[in-house]
Amino acid sequence: MSDKNLEELMVESEEVYSGALLHIYRDVVKLPNGNTSIREYNKHFGAVCIIPMTDDGKIILERQYRYPLHEVITEIPAGKLDSPDEDPLSAAKRELREETGYTADTWVSLGEFRGAAAYSNERIWMYLAKNLSKGERELDEDEFLDVFELPLQDAVEQVMSGRISDGKTIAAVLKVNELIRKS
Repeated sequence: MSDKNLEELMVESEEVYSGALLHIYRDVVKLPNGNTSIREYNKHFGAVCIIPMTDDGKIILERQYRYPLHEVITEIPAGKLDSPDEDPLSAAKRELREETGYTADTWVSLGEFRGAAAYSNERIWMYLAKNLSKGERELDEDEFLDVFELPLQDAVEQVMSGRISDGKTIAAVLKVNELIRKS
């Protein structure tokens, strides 16, 4: 099936802001009907997120203050790629070790998550990490978070009740739950 009838073509592109995380562009696009419109979006290197699972079926989660929300939320370990060329699995291994102190012998890809396709090209590669070994955390200087374990089924219940509301965490928890249910 062809999607040519849905494509928008860039006519002009301007970077309107460049920061440490956000790189905001304002593009003029030609629409499928020939008219033009404006698209504003964030160009992002990409990110990773990990469901670390213990041998007894618990997952490692984090509680972290998220400034845009002005609240502490529950999430799985995650982090951005250091460059657009960084291998996502290498980044996932780094982020798991830095944030939780854990390393894993087994890594399973859970696919990609695109949480804000209307205004960002960010892709988040999701992984399940198993056969864990505990070590020391190496948090970034500006990173403050609490790490804890929770049975997977309790995490699923928190997702379904809305207590866990982070998009990447919801997607990864439900994917892992389905994988385990089918195995």
